[in-house]
Amino acid sequence: MEDQPVGTTPTPLLELEGLTTIFPLKRGRVQAVTGLTLRLERGQIMGLVGESGSGKSMTMLSILGLVPYPGQIVAGEVRFKGRNLVRASNAELREIRGKDIAMIFQDPMTTLNPIFPIGEQIRESLRIHGLLNGAGPRLPWPFDHARRRAERERVLWLLDEVGIPTPEEASHRYPHEYSGGMQQRALIAIALSCEPQILLADELTTALDVTVQAQIMDLLKRINRDRGTAIILVTHDLGLAAEFCQEIAVMYAGRIVERGPTDPLIEDPKHPYTQGLLDCIPRIAATRRRIQPIPGTVPDLIDLPPGCAFTPRCPHAHDGCTGHAIPLYKVGPGRLARCVLYEH
Repeated sequence: MEDQPVGTTPTPLLELEGLTTIFPLKRGRVQAVTGLTLRLERGQIMGLVGESGSGKSMTMLSILGLVPYPGQIVAGEVRFKGRNLVRASNAELREIRGKDIAMIFQDPMTTLNPIFPIGEQIRESLRIHGLLNGAGPRLPWPFDHARRRAERERVLWLLDEVGIPTPEEASHRYPHEYSGGMQQRALIAIALSCEPQILLADELTTALDVTVQAQIMDLLKRINRDRGTAIILVTHDLGLAAEFCQEIAVMYAGRIVERGPTDPLIEDPKHPYTQGLLDCIPRIAATRRRIQPIPGTVPDLIDLPPGCAFTPRCPHAHDGCTGHAIPLYKVGPGRLARCVLYEH
């Protein structure tokens, strides 16, 4: 960890403060992310949990400045090691993407390029960021040959690192020749190629069976342990986050509704939405228990009224839940919940 002046709080690796991302459409303004505040420390694993449409993936895209048109960040900051990325130029963001902050996208088949072998796609990442002298014009033969050999050795090492068998042969295969689990490993190899300090993992186990899912999660744990890479795991599976993450932030309708250390949050959830997510997890127990789905659906994010967006689905809702902004209340050591049940 970098040296800090005596008596100061260390600067977090990544800090989101009041981040707000909208999509101005003809029928209204979609509030994809609203006033989001998070802090990721060096080497930490954080889970970002919620149903589809809660704003998790858009938060990740906002961090990297990849919000699709016509979306835009209209408020807040994204600070990487104290540097505000919201104000960074496109050239500055390109330097950071992949090299300092890498993202593993949800669907390998739409992320990997189908017309290039996997090894070439890993090599491209090295060249874009100028690693192994891979940037710039071709050099005279001895130097160019040495560069390509270094790139090849790095590619094979990465494939072996993520557990892909026979790296030499695998580097020449195309994405369609890989299974779903191997495609996900290939994406992780690309993300790791430039030794990033942060990995943003967006629903990377959604389409995988439980055995392959466990292998992928074990791989991420090893990366975190061996390299000290900080990880944000985006998932709809609160059970997976509970097993893997040190801290969990629960999102609903573009806002954080509960946040805190994993064990206390799982053992004693404070927000009704978090309680609902836990009730949806199947459990092996001596007594039979029905899974309790959360009634209703995620609300339309266009021009949300002030108040708790979970009110129509909440078993504890009352008149005080609507008509005014609801802050995050402190509900325990390091714990916050956005619910009027804790305003007194």
